[in-house]
Amino acid sequence: MTSPLSPVALGTDQAGARLHEFTVIDVRTPGEYAAGHLPGALNIPVDQLRRALPELRHAAERGALLMVCASGARSGNACAFLAERGIPAATLTGGTTAWAGAGHDLDRPVACDTRSGWAMERQVRFTAGTLVLLGLLLGLLVHPAFALLSAGVAGGLVFSALTDTCGMAVVLGKLPHNRPRPADLAATLAALRAR
Repeated sequence: MTSPLSPVALGTDQAGARLHEFTVIDVRTPGEYAAGHLPGALNIPVDQLRRALPELRHAAERGALLMVCASGARSGNACAFLAERGIPAATLTGGTTAWAGAGHDLDRPVACDTRSGWAMERQVRFTAGTLVLLGLLLGLLVHPAFALLSAGVAGGLVFSALTDTCGMAVVLGKLPHNRPRPADLAATLAALRAR
């Protein structure tokens, strides 16, 4: 039997059937959130959770919290962070990717203030592939030592898979095209209080 604060993972069908019961918190970056999020989701980036603890605690006292990200990794970490502070929350297995893949709708703001047209996962694949090809090409044309670039990227991808983290996504998230106006955390917290 799980303790009351053990993070609960819900599949897309389970979450879809109970979506009206949840306060949905999307922990992705504002750019990712603007590209498409679960209906009614509020954006509190994972790095802002500590600031939002009082409002999240209050929301959890009124009803269930569902934490969401792109794949379920960040939202799972967010659930563990909240559980350590006595706040129960569930995570969406597979995140918005699985949600959309199951045929559920995503809300997309009409005038989304992001300059990036690509999802972060696609940007990571493109960047990793480009660096591998660049390392191989420079290794053939300039000096064999450049092939180490390709090896470094491969090692990073293996580490990323083993730790379920993505350092490249963190770096890419800091680029100007991935940084829309910062999330208006004050407005989001006010909306969370009003629910």
